[in-house]
Amino acid sequence: MNKDIEFTEKLVHINRITKVVKGGRRFGFSALVVVGNQNGKIGVAHAKAKQVPDAIKKANELARRNLIKIPLRDGRTIHHDIFGKDGAGKIKLRSAPKGTGIIAGGPIRAVCEVLGIKDIVAKSIGTSNPHNVIRACLKALSRQNSPKNISNIRNKKISEIIEKRG
Repeated sequence: MNKDIEFTEKLVHINRITKVVKGGRRFGFSALVVVGNQNGKIGVAHAKAKQVPDAIKKANELARRNLIKIPLRDGRTIHHDIFGKDGAGKIKLRSAPKGTGIIAGGPIRAVCEVLGIKDIVAKSIGTSNPHNVIRACLKALSRQNSPKNISNIRNKKISEIIEKRG
């Protein structure tokens, strides 16, 4: 893996885990982290450890290993409106004109910031569980069609597919 590529790391959620043992309670921590290069690559990971910094470090390393590429339009928004679902987590993502900014709640905002999306309107429906919301968000983002994908499927040039705005 290239170490010269700069990644942005965002901690989304920390959870305290309690294990009841013979002598009392043992506490551990789990961390949910998103990592991205702000240019269309993103990784998400969840890790557990006895101390918070260790859990975060573990999750960051895992996320860097599981990077996926998401196509962006003009490097600032998504290509079209999409809906994603994972478990009870439902999410609606809408592309937005330049200057809109990221209008999204907690976990979705973190995903958009590390991914490099600058203009988007997003709504999380149903659960507020960050794990399900992030998984739904990634499912939605990976399901979108870019003009490059469509041109490959249809055996046409990208210029034939992109509509000319006048």
